[in-house]
Amino acid sequence: MDHLPIFLDVKAKKIIIDGGGTPAARRAERALTAGANVFVFCPNLSPEFDKLLSHPSLTYFPRAPEQADFDGCIVAYGATENDARDEALHRMAKQAGVLVNIADVTKYCDFITPSVVDRSPLIVAVSSGGNAPIIARILRARIEVMLPAAYGRLTKFVGGFRDAVMDKLTSTDQRRHFWENTIEGQVGDFFLAGDAEAAGKRLLEDLNIAATAADTPQMGEVYLVGAGPGDPDLLTFKALRLMQRADVVLYDRLVSDEIMTLVRRDAERVNVGKMPQQHTMVQEDITQLMVSLAKQGKRVLRLKGGDPFIFGRGGEELEELAKHDIPFQVIPGITAASGCASYAGIPLTHRDHAQSCVLITAHGKDGVLDLDWPTLINPSQTVVVYMGLSSLGTLSEQFVKHGLNPATPAAVIDNGTRSNQQVVTGTIGDIHDKVLDSGIKGPALIIIGSVVSLRDDLKWFTESDKAHHQMTLHAQDTL
Repeated sequence: MDHLPIFLDVKAKKIIIDGGGTPAARRAERALTAGANVFVFCPNLSPEFDKLLSHPSLTYFPRAPEQADFDGCIVAYGATENDARDEALHRMAKQAGVLVNIADVTKYCDFITPSVVDRSPLIVAVSSGGNAPIIARILRARIEVMLPAAYGRLTKFVGGFRDAVMDKLTSTDQRRHFWENTIEGQVGDFFLAGDAEAAGKRLLEDLNIAATAADTPQMGEVYLVGAGPGDPDLLTFKALRLMQRADVVLYDRLVSDEIMTLVRRDAERVNVGKMPQQHTMVQEDITQLMVSLAKQGKRVLRLKGGDPFIFGRGGEELEELAKHDIPFQVIPGITAASGCASYAGIPLTHRDHAQSCVLITAHGKDGVLDLDWPTLINPSQTVVVYMGLSSLGTLSEQFVKHGLNPATPAAVIDNGTRSNQQVVTGTIGDIHDKVLDSGIKGPALIIIGSVVSLRDDLKWFTESDKAHHQMTLHAQDTL
């Protein structure tokens, strides 16, 4: 992050704007809306200033600003497109200790002016850090469509109860939970439906209930969320919503950094990731930690790579939660077989190649490879192996030993769906050697079957797997 995002209170404070064109008029309008005292300097003003000049908080000077004009100023904008004048404004602002922004001249900017979605008092600001303002404007336009105007009124409405909630609920967590339940529950529904009276009545009823229960230990909740194979764009809307509600996050090694940035920032984070022969926390301890935190009234996010119920041990964790009567929600994620195969250009089923798909793991309960080989040796199906990179040599030998043609196509997908995705293809007879030569370290997924032969025809971009990944993301964004 190159800039610190802040919202500055400029009510009754002095702001200087040097310029008379459209950029200057837009800055003056925005500053006046925020309650500032605006001082505009320019010999000639465009017609866009006609309506602004009558504003009681705007003072106009038909000249360039001087050093004395900066007394009491907190922010200065330059929008003249005149290099010498912009440089002079920057120099005077710096001498006066004033924050300055010169339009389209990054070296003279202490801050960036973002694109704004105004649902006052709710404000959404979007910035590209000055790199690509058009992207910020496009995103702002999308948010404008998605964010109803009623949310601004809802913000003002709940703000009217803020002091009452502060008085009755002393704990930060209690207040946050109350507001989340209020806004996302019936109070929010009533207000957005136009019934503010019913919303206010229900809010006070809920507040009294919450205050009465504040001293009574409350049972928390566990969210078992599938984070998918790595690309944050593959998360579900429900997963994102619960990731923002959690008090504590227990996350696995396979959860990407990009996904972790979407978790509520002030939530406690506990890395419970497991690697072969190296466990940060054994499964039994993870489960007991979930139980303990939930009994403390915490909202616990159990964030897993892929899908919780496909080799994610989600069923084992829920069994223990059920024993303790702890409420939980399960949010499925895109499993690695589907996500990685799609990004690698390998269909798991195909009328001419595979009429079924079998998902297996190379790790048993005791780490022993014990598979139903006769069932797996079927030329008309696809076999997907999870957690099999370290056992790839043994897997290849056993497949061939039990009758699979050594020429059967195979692929290993490393860091699937991520920007550093790599795909190694070959046959079941030589794939182990090819993977050793590639130096990939995992996490990796193995796909065995004739569908792998379709990759060269179906992958969208051929320069590299990384470029292919980026092309896939672009195509998804434009659909």
